[in-house]
Amino acid sequence: MISNFDKLLDIVNTLRGENGCDWDKEQTFDTIKLHITEESYELIDAINNKDFNNIKEELGDLMLQILLISQIAKEDKLFTIDDVLNEINEKLIRRHPHVFGDTVLKGSKNVLKQWETIKKSEKEERKSILDGIPKSLPTMNTAYKLMEKAARVGFEYKNVADSFDKIREEFNEAEEAFNSNDKEHLEEELGDLMMTIIDFARMNNINPDSALSKTNKKFIRRFQYIENKANALNKTLESMTLEEMDSIWCECKRIEKNN
Repeated sequence: MISNFDKLLDIVNTLRGENGCDWDKEQTFDTIKLHITEESYELIDAINNKDFNNIKEELGDLMLQILLISQIAKEDKLFTIDDVLNEINEKLIRRHPHVFGDTVLKGSKNVLKQWETIKKSEKEERKSILDGIPKSLPTMNTAYKLMEKAARVGFEYKNVADSFDKIREEFNEAEEAFNSNDKEHLEEELGDLMMTIIDFARMNNINPDSALSKTNKKFIRRFQYIENKANALNKTLESMTLEEMDSIWCECKRIEKNN
C-alpha cells in the first residue's frame, strides 16, 4: 500500500509533469521562496491560535513547498527529496552523540554547546560562533539568535536579575540620549535597549516575537473597543480628546481583567 508521503510525491511529480498544472510548472526556486515565507507565517499564526486543524493544514502547505523545491532540483539533476531526508538523518545522528553514540551528556544547555561545537567543526568556513545566521531573518529573530549563540559558549549574565538590571541601565542611557536631542545617539541607545529586552526574554524562555504578537493583538482588541464605543456615542475618533479615548481604553482593560 502506497504511503501518504509517496502519494504526495507522485502528485507533485504529476503537477510538474507534461500534462500537469501550468502554474506548478512555472514555479522556480525564486518564486517558491516567497510561498515558503507566507506558509511559514500562516503556520505560526495557527500555532499561536492553538488551532490544531489549521496547524495540520498549514504543515501540509509548507511540506508542499519543500517537495516542490526538491522536485525542481531533481529535474535540474541537483538533488532529490531522498537526498534531503538522508542529509537530515545523518546530521541528527551526528549531532546527537549522547543519544546515538557513547557520549554522556545531561542538560539542554550542555546539549546546545555540544551542537554548536560539532556544527563549527562541520562548517570550517565559519570563523565566528555568530556566523550562520540567515541574512533574511527578521531583525528581532536575528538579535535573539545572536544572544542565544553567545550564551551557548557562556557569554551571558549569570542570572536573570542581572539582565533586568541591564534593562534599567540601557533605559537610563536612552533617556539621556533623548534629553540631549541627539537623534543618532538615541537611535543607538534604543537599539541597545531593545536587544537587552530581547535577551531578558530569552533568559526567561519567552519568545519575544510571540510576546510582541500577543501585545499587538491586545492593542487591536482595545483600540477597536474605543472605535465601537465612539460609534455608540455617535462620535468620531478625530473629534475625541486623548483623555476620552484613554478613559475608554482603561474601561476595556478593567473589563478584560474582570473576565
